[in-house]
Amino acid sequence: MYTIISATNRIGSVTLKVAKQYQSMFAEQSTQVNLLSLESMTSLKRDDVFNQIETDFLIPTEKFIFIMPEYNGSFPGIFKLMMDISDITTCWNHKKVMLVGVSSGRAGNLRGIDIMTNMCHYMKMNVFPQKLPLSSISNEIQNDVFVNPKTIETIQAQIAGFIKY
Repeated sequence: MYTIISATNRIGSVTLKVAKQYQSMFAEQSTQVNLLSLESMTSLKRDDVFNQIETDFLIPTEKFIFIMPEYNGSFPGIFKLMMDISDITTCWNHKKVMLVGVSSGRAGNLRGIDIMTNMCHYMKMNVFPQKLPLSSISNEIQNDVFVNPKTIETIQAQIAGFIKY
């Protein structure tokens, strides 16, 4: 099972639009991918709702795609909190992950990608080496779809590589 995590709880985020585009592009390569949006989460605690997220998404997933916006040189705290309250062994250990940074600036959340890489290694995850920082995202996605042919080509290559990973 593959799962994309749109790693922000900001309503109407570009990150969710990017996540949906990735989901569509995986489907074009005949790979079914679930989408877990943190959009409706205002805070997380270990309760029945979170246990259901673990059961439905985190535990059965073998390959994750983290779509992470840049927040203060890193990624949203709600995403870190989700990881912190989860059962690390069953949710994350020895699973594969692909990292995508999203930013309105020019670095594409490189720092957040680096920080998450270190966290994933600590959680014994296998990080796909082709990490993609999507910079100046307002120029890359319009009307909810990617418009830059080179970016589309790069994402398609990243996805193809991750499927084989």
